[in-house]
Amino acid sequence: MVVDNTGTQMGVMALRKAIELAQENNLDLVEVSPESRPPVCRILDYGKLKFLQSKKSKEAKKSQKTIVLKEVRFGTNMGENDFEIKANRVKKFITLGSKVKVSVFFKGRQAAYPEKGMIVLKKIFKKIEDVAKLDKKPLKEGRYLSMILTSGREAKQKKQEAENAQS
Repeated sequence: MVVDNTGTQMGVMALRKAIELAQENNLDLVEVSPESRPPVCRILDYGKLKFLQSKKSKEAKKSQKTIVLKEVRFGTNMGENDFEIKANRVKKFITLGSKVKVSVFFKGRQAAYPEKGMIVLKKIFKKIEDVAKLDKKPLKEGRYLSMILTSGREAKQKKQEAENAQS
């Protein structure tokens, strides 16, 4: 089955005849659907087709948003000032649109007291819950206790949209 460059079907024809038709018009014969019976071929400019496909893929990449995962590590016995600085850094990353993995590292015998790590994580979340939401609950991974936080703006926007829809 052959389709010409304007989109009109020319019917089923022999391969040699289809190639000759394409060469007469200085175009290429491209197999569009090899699985169908009979296979569908199209007469077109193959270079132009590849260019348009690459242009579409570049446009799709431009509109994609890449999400970056940042990690901030805390200790169980941190000073208040160090805690505040790191918590502010987490808040900054979240407002910039990144996901943040908050980890508490246990040194030596501290691993026997994971509840101290949970206290630190809860304290962090309370400090930044106005801009963040919990994406992944706290999980123990070896010597680390970690959770993942994301921007809470989407959740607030969806909630406001639902309220507006009900009004």
